[in-house]
Amino acid sequence: MKKQQLILVSSGVVLLCFIYFFGKTIPPKKSPGAVAAATGPKEISFNTILEASKQQLSPAQQAQIAQLETAVVRGDVKEQQVKVYKQLAGFWKDSAHLLLPYAYYSAQAAKLENSQKSLTFAAQFFLEGIRRQEDPGLQRWMAGEAKELFEKALQIAPGNDSLKVGLGSCYILGGIGENPMEGIKLIREVAERDPENMYAQFMLALGGMISGQFDKAIDRLLKVVHHQPQNIEAILMLADAYEQHKDKANAVKWYQESKKHVNNADLIKEIDERIKLLGNN
Repeated sequence: MKKQQLILVSSGVVLLCFIYFFGKTIPPKKSPGAVAAATGPKEISFNTILEASKQQLSPAQQAQIAQLETAVVRGDVKEQQVKVYKQLAGFWKDSAHLLLPYAYYSAQAAKLENSQKSLTFAAQFFLEGIRRQEDPGLQRWMAGEAKELFEKALQIAPGNDSLKVGLGSCYILGGIGENPMEGIKLIREVAERDPENMYAQFMLALGGMISGQFDKAIDRLLKVVHHQPQNIEAILMLADAYEQHKDKANAVKWYQESKKHVNNADLIKEIDERIKLLGNN
């Protein structure tokens, strides 16, 4: 492995952890899918991520993780392997505070358990992480992991619309698959059959933001905030959509609206700075 790649992956591992624990603020100017498409991310394996993650550990922690990894190999029955995978996941989350290996080992346990609940939890964790991750290669890896988990969950519950939306979102957010419209099609089928499905409407709006179709994103986000007036993420995305669409008045309106639902002083400050910037342009 090239040293430069290891440094980049290490940065992505730590950045995701920092943003997860300390929160996500206003949507970035460049959406994840757009960045991934523009840079042409290289394939990243879990071994690369694991090596980068282990560099963040103390010698004592490295010894602890080596012992757990050996236990996985020795586990000769499914129940033993599930137990050790969960122990590995717990170590990376609670002791090392690094979420990519946590997500991976949680997913390994979920695949062995093969329950809709565990598979869905692991898939959604990866999916949410993609939007917090700025490294395109890691986004693509996470999307691939989430896709596999959603597909396994759909084998158990083939009629579950939330799982279909989640699977479609992997294509949109992770830039996987030869045809990105494949993901849009999956979600649109759910939205057309059930227009009240706000999860589908939100993800289609996010797809519109990524593809630069801000007018379509605005239409769908207006539906979401109408049905879910407390949805701060949808409100902030709507404000950002209006800003990208060069509609300053509505952008300011929705940034102001977002402040009614925010208790974080740093986030309010960031919103105020965005409003001030709009007023100066």
